[in-house]
Amino acid sequence: MADTPRRQHILLNAFNMNCVGHINHGLWTHPRDRSADYNTLDYWIDQARTLERGLFDGLFLADIVGVYDVYRNNVDVTLHESIQLPVNDPLLVVPAMAAATRHLGFGVTVNLTYEQPYLLARRFSTLDHLTRGRIGWNIVTGYLDSAARAMGLDAQLAHDERYDRADEYLDVLYKLWEGSWQDDAVRRDKAGRVFADPARVRQVHHHGRYYKVDGYHLSEPSPQRTPVLFQAGSSGRGQRFAARHAECVFISPPSKEAARKTVQALREQLVAAGRRPDDVKVFMGAAVVTAPTAAQAREKHAEYRDYASREAGLAHFAASTGVDFGRYGLDDPVDYGGGNAIESATKTAAQQGWTRRKLLDLFELGGRYPAIVGDPSQVADTLAEWIDETGIDGFNLSRTVVPESYEDFVDLVVPALQDRGRYKTAYADGTLRQKLFAEGDRLPARHAADAFRNL
Repeated sequence: MADTPRRQHILLNAFNMNCVGHINHGLWTHPRDRSADYNTLDYWIDQARTLERGLFDGLFLADIVGVYDVYRNNVDVTLHESIQLPVNDPLLVVPAMAAATRHLGFGVTVNLTYEQPYLLARRFSTLDHLTRGRIGWNIVTGYLDSAARAMGLDAQLAHDERYDRADEYLDVLYKLWEGSWQDDAVRRDKAGRVFADPARVRQVHHHGRYYKVDGYHLSEPSPQRTPVLFQAGSSGRGQRFAARHAECVFISPPSKEAARKTVQALREQLVAAGRRPDDVKVFMGAAVVTAPTAAQAREKHAEYRDYASREAGLAHFAASTGVDFGRYGLDDPVDYGGGNAIESATKTAAQQGWTRRKLLDLFELGGRYPAIVGDPSQVADTLAEWIDETGIDGFNLSRTVVPESYEDFVDLVVPALQDRGRYKTAYADGTLRQKLFAEGDRLPARHAADAFRNL
């Protein structure tokens, strides 16, 4: 079947983390699960090859700095169930996966609060070179008090000030990535003994409220210059940040109506910021459990539930909201006020009136994402309905049992989506940005980075 126009194709990222327990907690105990092999290269290379076989747009790697110690004011459940602890650096596994693939993109989370922009700029330029333009950065400002303490701070900055600081951080990076080296600066002229033309390389000068940088970008221009910019904040301040900077946004709405409203508000803010409403691709978090028949899928889902840890999901959500649910009875009303964690998660929980019992019900697979359970046709139809009814562009598919959750999706659901004309049948050429937007390798002139190209 011929491809339908690209705008109708569903985008797909695998959602993972360099750890044992990521979103769907407790499933590391399943006898077929290999997530405890997260600290081996074979684990990551095999996964990357599976995803490329399924034509996934990217592998998105989450990360945290700090630990989940809000629930019962300790890390006991966190350690028992390996709730993102231990967790290894996500950037270091990317080159091995890139060497084993040709097209798969990589979105990597780095918390800017604890990284100096001058060195982070070089790290991402290096990855953009080594992946030949397939790298993206998920911009996070952090939300864990444990991270602030571990990094020598008394407390985190307030929520909105974290974004104010991030705005300036991005300005510094744009100056380095986009403005320090001109496109024709590198000559590689052996006969003339000129590798780079000094007249085409500029020193960056930035003296702001939070950062002071006087220096040349350490890397020559990479294929994308600026990595594809991912962001997950859904608060009002987070959406304003996204409207200026983001190219891909992740959301985890409780319903289709909530998703539709979030997408509409974001696209309106994009226009207000001088960008086009489709300048951002919106991905929704979801878990898929599929099998050749609907009955087999339900059986598999029930099997997974037997190994999942609802309490671990609750401990994870406690850190996301800053609320110690261990202090509440199953049906007690929960006070969601006064936190300084993930504002959108806290707001959703408060609006829904989620009690401890309700949250435990929601976390039947150990995580907060809705589970789509069914045979390939049912799953494909459900994914298409979410796209058509909410305006999102694709999904961040969290893993359940590794590696079968992604193998099942690739072998069963991808062909069903292709039969419906809702998924590509081959990769487009080019960088990650070109594949996603079909407008070239570099950020467009309407993006905020353009102001820093001709300093």
